[in-house]
Amino acid sequence: MKSYAAVDLGASSGRVMVGRVGPDSLELTEAHRFVNRPVRVPEGLRWDALGLYAGVLDGLRAAGQVDSVGIDSWAVDYGLLDADGALLGNPVHYRDSRTEGVAEKVWATVPARELYAATGLQYAPFNTLYQLTAARASAQLPHAKRLLLIPDLLTYWLTGEQGTELTNASTTQLIDPRTRDWSYGIASRLGIDLGLFAPLRQPGDLAGVLRDEVLEEAGLTGPVPVTAVGSHDTASAVAAVPAEGERFAYICTGTWSLAGLELDAPVLSEESRAANFTNELGLDGTVRYLRNIMGLWLLQECVRAWGDPELGALLLDAAKVPALRSVVDAGDSAFLAPGRMPERIAEACRASGQPVPVSPAEITRCILDSLALAHRRAVAEAQRLADHPVDVVHVVGGGTRNALLCQLTADACGLPVVAGPTEAAALGNVLVQARAHGLVGDLRDGRRLLTRTQPLTRYEPRGGAARWSGAEARLARG
Repeated sequence: MKSYAAVDLGASSGRVMVGRVGPDSLELTEAHRFVNRPVRVPEGLRWDALGLYAGVLDGLRAAGQVDSVGIDSWAVDYGLLDADGALLGNPVHYRDSRTEGVAEKVWATVPARELYAATGLQYAPFNTLYQLTAARASAQLPHAKRLLLIPDLLTYWLTGEQGTELTNASTTQLIDPRTRDWSYGIASRLGIDLGLFAPLRQPGDLAGVLRDEVLEEAGLTGPVPVTAVGSHDTASAVAAVPAEGERFAYICTGTWSLAGLELDAPVLSEESRAANFTNELGLDGTVRYLRNIMGLWLLQECVRAWGDPELGALLLDAAKVPALRSVVDAGDSAFLAPGRMPERIAEACRASGQPVPVSPAEITRCILDSLALAHRRAVAEAQRLADHPVDVVHVVGGGTRNALLCQLTADACGLPVVAGPTEAAALGNVLVQARAHGLVGDLRDGRRLLTRTQPLTRYEPRGGAARWSGAEARLARG
């Protein structure tokens, strides 16, 4: 067996997981977990990049001797380096307000239709393209000589080597999903210097080896390679969907819900753009055709506002609340910013003329019903727009622990839901490293290994499609 350290960074926490892979075995254990807390400073909301790096080093020390290291994280955010390779300030958080109104300025040069036809990326106000446009007025960007996305920045600090991993690059809105290369025409029209980016890397490429100083601090014996994985955590999570064949949808659950299909080619139609589906790149030439939904962020923020009550008891109480009493649009950007989430959900229900949820149980049920409804819409529309029918929905990530959400998703979609694995991003990260060492074959081989080794739970739909259709119509009217 070989051991692989999967550094998996989420929007609220990071962890280093150790995957042990053999000919017919895959075991995953947590070596270290650490907080990833953004910091609000006078200039705005920022990531604590040095704190993240320290957490990674602590995790590698706890992991012990490994055969490779891979890093995945959230998308779109980046660090700027000067000519000496030093970081120019803490990376800006995607929830920072600097991109407000920027999209309209971009569309004045490249209309939204043209932008989608060229890059296939959904509109999100925090896409890297909009962040770079907003950064033109900053003092940092004119002095920057290199831009590294978050996983690539940490890889650089570990190895001294610079690169841009493709699956994460595809979230910048600067990649052509047909050529799987930079969209040079779009960048030129918008005055974005693609020379800021390091050369593209593919999942499975050698990204470098741990520097001597890192080996010493982590207590490791070198050489230890760092392998480029699907460094966008959703790319790694989709790689770990234990599906058979092609007729499946997936929902990667966590702070966000990413709901969609795995395709061989992008869908670049105007109808697809209007439905706000994105075409991000995955492993083995695949396209992740999906919609971003606000996800369990809504519940996380409410739980924080309520003083962190015990989640299990809260979900039991929510299960007793009448279904579909009130729903909100879980993809509404009005819920993007942190703070006052219970009040904002209540206000949205009041504004749409629905019963206003008051208690934590009522608000929790409203959130879960709304997420299931958003999952239903995304899965149905993706099938129609891509002409790609499915027979099952795979739910992976943190939401697999929420049995009520999984059952409601099966009910809403009218399809069986297979929940698991929970640690999908870390497992996908490990699988790519194992492939690079010849222990796993192609994407299907890796998925078969997951099916044999990881616990999965199946939820059958309970009917009641008319109620979900009615709630959907009610939300559309509101």
